[in-house]
Amino acid sequence: MIRIKSDRIVLPDGLFDGYVYLDGEKIADVSQEKRVAEHEYDASGLYVCPGFVDMHTHGGGGNPFEGSVEQIVQGCNFHARHGTTTIVPTISAAPIADMARSVQNVKAAMQDARVMGTIAGAHMEGPYLSRKQAGAQCADFITDPVEQEYLPLLEQYGDVIARWSYAPENDHGQRFAKALAAHGVVAAAGHTDAIYDDLKPAMKQGCLLITHLYSCTSTVTRDHGFRRLGVIETSYLEDGMDVEIICDGKHLPPELIRLIYKIKGPEHIALITDSLALAGTDQVHGFMQSTEFIIEDGVCKLMDRSAFAGSIATADRLVRVAIKEAGIPLTDAVRMMTATPARIMGLSQKGSIARGMDADLVVFDEEIQVKQVFAKGKEI
Repeated sequence: MIRIKSDRIVLPDGLFDGYVYLDGEKIADVSQEKRVAEHEYDASGLYVCPGFVDMHTHGGGGNPFEGSVEQIVQGCNFHARHGTTTIVPTISAAPIADMARSVQNVKAAMQDARVMGTIAGAHMEGPYLSRKQAGAQCADFITDPVEQEYLPLLEQYGDVIARWSYAPENDHGQRFAKALAAHGVVAAAGHTDAIYDDLKPAMKQGCLLITHLYSCTSTVTRDHGFRRLGVIETSYLEDGMDVEIICDGKHLPPELIRLIYKIKGPEHIALITDSLALAGTDQVHGFMQSTEFIIEDGVCKLMDRSAFAGSIATADRLVRVAIKEAGIPLTDAVRMMTATPARIMGLSQKGSIARGMDADLVVFDEEIQVKQVFAKGKEI
């Protein structure tokens, strides 16, 4: 039994002064009562919150998640040291055979004992996207959904693919959305030029998540003078729609983060890094699949500097930006990095500090600097 003492344990209803007890890989209790334990960690004056859940990241520490099993393991462990105890490695648009190999490697990494935290499955970001909203995704690989491609992949790796981002406007008859629902894969509208009329039928099939809101997502357009809602406005209108945001302090200004928070609330917002492999390194130039990028001003940019290509953030930075720059209350910022993404991804044992939950914890100070991380009950 491990006992963690703190006067700032982050619970859903506020801060708690007491103890968190860990027994193996589970939280045994949260109590004000001091009980016998084999070891105590004194985190007095520090915040103790659930382990971070990053549901959209392309790599870190120099390791791309489209790479080898070794690179996936090392990339996950890099993020774990920054508090991400549950991670969903993202695979960018590529030829479907290449994406399938990446999924296979993620599956192997999920079973690798060297992974400090939990890999909750793979996130397929493509190739069924919109060329108009490609962003840093390579347009050469983007296609409409091809049933002969995705059905065999879902049948073989439906237990590994956790989520799939796609452009609903190109999913004729909702066949792709129905296939995702049939295999229990979280469907997300991403890199999409959809309008309200495209999203409504997709929502009925379970597409209730927007991939990195404001990044490669459509807004209000006009058709012969008549205004049509885009993805952004639809996400605000529909109460049941969840959104993820790249809260690195670069992709979205603090005022926009506050607006999203004001409208959607912490229960429907997930903070994501969307970090590329070079996060945590000194390199300033790299590739995401076939897309070349440069790092300037603390963010990844396309070579012509016309748009961002991704972030170099870690999860602790997201929480710091939300609190220190956007003025979001600490408990809500933590919720958007823990309980909300856990709920979206169907991870019922993650995202909160309570009896019976997985023993994943992050200890950080007033500046949101990580001091300790516990994953599966063990200190990293």
